[in-house]
Amino acid sequence: MSLIAVEEALARLLQGIDPVAVESVALASAGERILAEDVHATRTQPPFSASAMDGYAVVSSDTMSPDKPLTVIGEVAAGSSYQGTLQPGQALRIFTGAPVPDGATAILIQENARREGDQLFALEPTREGQFIRPAGLDFKQGDALLTAGTKLDFRALSLAGAMNHAALPVRSRPLVAILANGDELVEPGETPGPNQIIASNQVGIAELVRRCGGQPLMLGIAPDDSADIGSRVARAIKEKADVLVTLGGASVGDHDLIQSTLGSAGMDLQFWRIAMRPGKPLMAGSIGPMRVLGLPGNPVSSLVCGLLFLKPLIEALLAQTAPAHKAEQTLPLGAPLKPNDMRQDYLRARIEVDNQGNKKLVAYERQDSFMLSLLSASDALIVRPPHAPAAEIGEQVPYLLF
Repeated sequence: MSLIAVEEALARLLQGIDPVAVESVALASAGERILAEDVHATRTQPPFSASAMDGYAVVSSDTMSPDKPLTVIGEVAAGSSYQGTLQPGQALRIFTGAPVPDGATAILIQENARREGDQLFALEPTREGQFIRPAGLDFKQGDALLTAGTKLDFRALSLAGAMNHAALPVRSRPLVAILANGDELVEPGETPGPNQIIASNQVGIAELVRRCGGQPLMLGIAPDDSADIGSRVARAIKEKADVLVTLGGASVGDHDLIQSTLGSAGMDLQFWRIAMRPGKPLMAGSIGPMRVLGLPGNPVSSLVCGLLFLKPLIEALLAQTAPAHKAEQTLPLGAPLKPNDMRQDYLRARIEVDNQGNKKLVAYERQDSFMLSLLSASDALIVRPPHAPAAEIGEQVPYLLF
């Protein structure tokens, strides 16, 4: 199977995706969830004309002269109302959020008022409507204020509460099973043997899944044994995972058993091997309704491919309309780049800022796909298209922020 372009691979991966189910979640538990339907206001906010400040409800024309007293006839606090109509020459003590009485046309704030008993003097004139929030200033009943696909942050949750929604329809969290493979791997915290290394990809991929709105299902590390791998794949199927992510073992070496084992489990292979670096041995397919994404074993390769392919896949399952992770912004280079070959490169880079605040991108000299320290220190990935010519200092290049 020949190498395919990144854009073609992503298009194939996202083709025919059915979004996950919808569930109703209590407002207080809906943070960071993805809204499944448009949400409409069930009430008007504010439901009445309300005072925006502490002060006095007045007829604006009565405040033009500081020597003309007004008669204070009572007060109204938030949560109560004045049953009557304010007449010219009258004033009503009012507090923030209280309904403005009929007849009042402005709020004289307390800083601009002098009171002597029930006599009130306006130290500054008011204008019509001053410090009055009219009914429906924020929104009106029936307004669609939150749209499907919205990630519910603290602002959206507060708005939903103001609209009087105690629960919200959200997409269920896609279940993403994560399976690492290799005799050479041990879990973080364990003591590796003389020929073993610490497996780190699965932790990073699991966090990426969470950040994208999914729920990771950790299947652990399978040794290079088809039966063991098969049993873990069977668990993913039994748990009805929406996606199975494998880490390593997807190539065609004698000890790379992932692809053959998945084939025995009924995988329909979509594609394998991408014209990109890092991440060439990426694989995609499906076992029944479960999508399969085989990421490379090298840590940097798996995390970069997770960002470029797993993230859009989860977003598609959540019916989000966000564009794919494309490099749509550019910065000038702070160091030259060599010409590129047939693969699309994703170069780890830092963003440097000079004394004038100008930003530039500098790719790290070493780009080994095993070096997680450089990935952690990077601000961005410089995207180098296939056969890109050499690039000099100052040339604008596209990049992706982490």
